[in-house]
Amino acid sequence: MIYTVECSFTNSASEAEWNNFYTLEKLPALISVSGFLTSQRFKALSTGHPLYLAIHSIENINILYGEEYRQKGGGNFSCWQQYITDWHRNLYEGLSCAPAISKDEWLVISTIGSEPLIEMGLEYYQLNAVALDKYPEHCYLAKLTNSTSFYIDNFPKGIRLYAPMTVQLTNF
Repeated sequence: MIYTVECSFTNSASEAEWNNFYTLEKLPALISVSGFLTSQRFKALSTGHPLYLAIHSIENINILYGEEYRQKGGGNFSCWQQYITDWHRNLYEGLSCAPAISKDEWLVISTIGSEPLIEMGLEYYQLNAVALDKYPEHCYLAKLTNSTSFYIDNFPKGIRLYAPMTVQLTNF
């Protein structure tokens, strides 16, 4: 299953500290939770949606309700809470392990169907929301080589483009 967490952060004075915390403490804590298989963090290059995205591969939904997750991964950032906005969580079926996105690639997510990804010549994965916010109900993930000359501003509304902030952490 794919577990996604999206948010924006409203305090530019502490945003670098927030990003260091998330990258150096939060992701390693999450990947240490039994049942978390991969974790990777992204920053949006396109607009109209939350700035930050974390994608985790997990074994099943029960992990998110377990004590180990609550202790190691859930919460533990209360000092940042007042600056976190546009926060969304989703759990998707359709892919057992999220693709690793390298520093030479971008993550493309379509919430408007697979057609734009097909037109771009991209191989994609369809995900279907099964728990938590359940919105968008369906999304499509693809990798895009960032040397490709696509104009970000010309992407249709509903196409999200992200650069990796971290390598994909794994627990297998």
